[in-house]
Amino acid sequence: MRRAALLCNVSRGTVARRLKYFGKKYRLKNEKQLLDCKNQIKQMQFDDLITKENSKLKPLSVTIAVDQDTRMILGAKVSQIPSFGHLAKLSKKKYGERKCHHIEGINSVFEKIKDCIHEDARIVSDKHKKYPDLVKEFFPNAIHKTYESERACVAGQGELKKVRFDPLFVINHTCAMFRANINRLIRRTWCTTKDPERLQDHIDTFIYFYNNFLLKTLDFSNPEPTG
Repeated sequence: MRRAALLCNVSRGTVARRLKYFGKKYRLKNEKQLLDCKNQIKQMQFDDLITKENSKLKPLSVTIAVDQDTRMILGAKVSQIPSFGHLAKLSKKKYGERKCHHIEGINSVFEKIKDCIHEDARIVSDKHKKYPDLVKEFFPNAIHKTYESERACVAGQGELKKVRFDPLFVINHTCAMFRANINRLIRRTWCTTKDPERLQDHIDTFIYFYNNFLLKTLDFSNPEPTG
């Protein structure tokens, strides 16, 4: 936002207010586009992208769902989660008990996209222990396939996997595109999210750009011949 303010010769507060406006505007546009996909999505992949709120001690989860066939992003929701692993004890000591809103985030995404998903759709995710029950609740007749998460091919790029064939490639590639195009999501950067609501605005704006402009430029449906 500081760089945008510098380039446009306006204050950072002006850019921050516009981001809030754009987030609301494109959130509504994205929801309107979902109405055109009613009961049409036959293959869906979803996963969580982990980022942070100013510090690694205050992690955030971004639940993302994508149409496997067209690569259209169906929805994304930012949720607060507690710190985990070796940082959990330090986080609790410095910031106190941090509530987990991960389930609410997944429920929010599924609630918005459930009318788009075909009754007999194939849904793919990793083997997160909470996923099967949530999928069953919102998509009772869908076939839910789960796969083990694989090791990343490059340190710091957890979404791009080392394996030759990745059954979760579409969602992993989409998450990688999020990190590449939204600077505050890049793993090693000083551009960090200070307010999760502004991150949500940024993501909703990017989803509209990705679905309506970037996908048409990439045109995955007609790949160039190889060999």
